[in-house]
Amino acid sequence: MKQFMSPKELRASAQYMKAFSETATNVLLKLSLTVAAFLLMLVAAFSQKHESRYFNNLDANGVIIDGYDPVAFFTDNKPVKGDPTLQYKYQDATYYFASKEHLDLFKADPEKYKPQFGGWCAYAVSLGRVAPIDVNTFSIVNGRLVIQHNQRAVNGWNKDVQGNLSLADKYWPAVSEKGGKQIQTDVEKGFLNNTDKDGVTLQGYDAVAYFADSKATPGDPKYSARYNGATYWFTSEAHAAMFKDHPEMFAPQYGAFCGYAMSLGKLRPIDPTIFQIIDGRLILQHSQDAYKQFNKDVAGNTAKADANWPEQVKKHAGKKIKFDKPAKSVEEDNS
Repeated sequence: MKQFMSPKELRASAQYMKAFSETATNVLLKLSLTVAAFLLMLVAAFSQKHESRYFNNLDANGVIIDGYDPVAFFTDNKPVKGDPTLQYKYQDATYYFASKEHLDLFKADPEKYKPQFGGWCAYAVSLGRVAPIDVNTFSIVNGRLVIQHNQRAVNGWNKDVQGNLSLADKYWPAVSEKGGKQIQTDVEKGFLNNTDKDGVTLQGYDAVAYFADSKATPGDPKYSARYNGATYWFTSEAHAAMFKDHPEMFAPQYGAFCGYAMSLGKLRPIDPTIFQIIDGRLILQHSQDAYKQFNKDVAGNTAKADANWPEQVKKHAGKKIKFDKPAKSVEEDNS
């Protein structure tokens, strides 16, 4: 067996090792450069993601308040369309102005003239979410420009202007941080609802359809309303409007938890297709078995559920819901 290399083999081996070393060095260098480039890309992406620090209600061109002149609300006391040739960018939003004078006024003191809450509906923000605006609903409150979504929002806002402004100021940081998605307000923490992770109740079924159409119908998120800490979906704008006018008429009993389970002092989920209207009240059940049990004594079980509900609210409101174990079935009771 050969144990030693010849001088020629040694030279060849040395050349090979040198080449290997250079190759390895080049590979490591390229890898380092690749990693560095990747890190730079991450930094750039992070910077770009956070470049727009303000959550504004903008159109496709980045223009705020539908292109209306923010100064005119103060000086003319009415909405005045701005001129795209007279524009100014402030806090990631582009503003249009009706005159050079108005542009100069805004530049000198943009905080005085800018719309509050990123140009979103002020009343919606006071309720923990955002909504689009109608510039004709504007008002100047404490020297601040606030705009609402529609007349219904104006009516809600005007019930307590200063109180609603304080709530909007309080909730705006969290609302903007969540990109306008509904947050749970302080008032809503006092309610108990059977909702999904996004706060939608009835598994998205239309609460009004149970009454108007006598059937369970899945709603559409584009037609929605918020009531007592839960978000409702509807099949149409007409149903949404009906609910908004009289939510107490259409909202399910016991926070959309199972009616029979509530008669036993328990929290159970529902099947939104198993329902009945009892004395004008929407009551849902977990299963056909629960429906049978409940209807063995409708008046008695309703009274029991009514009596148990306040204690359940007191015990579970504002907390993560954990469903109780199911009650015995009819078959088990008869065995």
